[in-house]
Amino acid sequence: MQNQMKSHKRPRLLGVFAHPDDETFCAGGTLAKYVAAGWEVMVVSATRGQAGQIRDPLAATRRTLGQAREREFYAACEQLGVHHARVLDYMDGTLQDVEEHELTGAAVKIIRAFRPDVVITFGPDGAYGHPDHIAIGAATTRAFEQAGSSRHFPEQLAAGRRPHRPAQLYYSYFPPSRLLLRDRLAQWLATSSTRFQGTAEFIRALPLFAVEATTLRYTSDHVDVEWFPAGSHIVEQNEPGANLYLILSGYADVIQEDADGTRRTLARLGPGEFFGELAIVHQQPRAAHVVAVGDVTCLVLAPGAPSAFAGRGADARLLEAATADGMVEERTAGALMSVDVSAYVSQKIAAVAAHRTQYPIAPDILPRELLQELLGREYFVRVHPSHVPEANIWPAVFSRRKSARRVTQTVRGSGVPVSLA
Repeated sequence: MQNQMKSHKRPRLLGVFAHPDDETFCAGGTLAKYVAAGWEVMVVSATRGQAGQIRDPLAATRRTLGQAREREFYAACEQLGVHHARVLDYMDGTLQDVEEHELTGAAVKIIRAFRPDVVITFGPDGAYGHPDHIAIGAATTRAFEQAGSSRHFPEQLAAGRRPHRPAQLYYSYFPPSRLLLRDRLAQWLATSSTRFQGTAEFIRALPLFAVEATTLRYTSDHVDVEWFPAGSHIVEQNEPGANLYLILSGYADVIQEDADGTRRTLARLGPGEFFGELAIVHQQPRAAHVVAVGDVTCLVLAPGAPSAFAGRGADARLLEAATADGMVEERTAGALMSVDVSAYVSQKIAAVAAHRTQYPIAPDILPRELLQELLGREYFVRVHPSHVPEANIWPAVFSRRKSARRVTQTVRGSGVPVSLA
């Protein structure tokens, strides 16, 4: 296997991240795309994600979370077609405390063994400021610079790890977007031939998906969960409609009020049902009151954070401001490139669903068209080389596409690929 590694002919891509699930959100579509194009791909997670959430109590306990997330990592990599997957033995939440030389040396060892052409990792922003992301990105950047020199980590040379300098380095990047999940859901609901009612799994999953989408800047919604006591107006007839609501628990009546004050109950809404989509799509005032029957909890998707002085009712003048559609331009320390992964969104969302402890969602949680719009492009900052012709941003892919064999081979229980052991 080592000889095959040394004489490889097809290009290689290495992704180095901090936690299980980083690989999917940062570059899942890109990994799948380049596997399909004939590249050999390896992904490394520096930790098992032991300090993460447990959003499905049937999937893990605090004691077993690290093992569960490691299994999920391998399952997600298999969904993406990744050939080699490896989990290192660092503790989640402590990468910034690991001695710099040690963490860099671990990344150098991987680069010298796998000998990639392209390396992807986190940039100095850590995607959204996560200390573990920042630490592993810095270590991988140093390793990219040092792995090709015999002056660095000479003890590895004695073990047969020859120097290797990858050709290109990219940072995963999440440009801020003005796209609103609120708008896309409202359009989907308004054009559906039947009224949608989500299952218990949908009710649990959509808030997680919405929060993750805003955290990673796929969308710019303000996401909140609000409680409304029995008898309160969740929305009022004739007031401007800016927010989309999903009932998580409880029931609410849709009540229409005539000009003379007569009130008629049109429908009763319950868990899993949306309201507010028609006012958003048609840009019209609310057509009816929605009143909490008992206590009601709703997921609320809004175009911006609520203010302390927004008015209510048809005559209100101080309203929440809407957010324009599209991408927000932002300067980056390097050349920003976009990868079209729309053909691989199904693989990406299946890989997200494989991380069950973190995202207990079904791959078909939302319409395919909506998911493609949200997840269909991935962005990277080109760090090295800093200036190349646009046509040569990534090494040329094979014109003859092959069906990727899923050959993730690991030593049982260790997470170490056989080819790198």
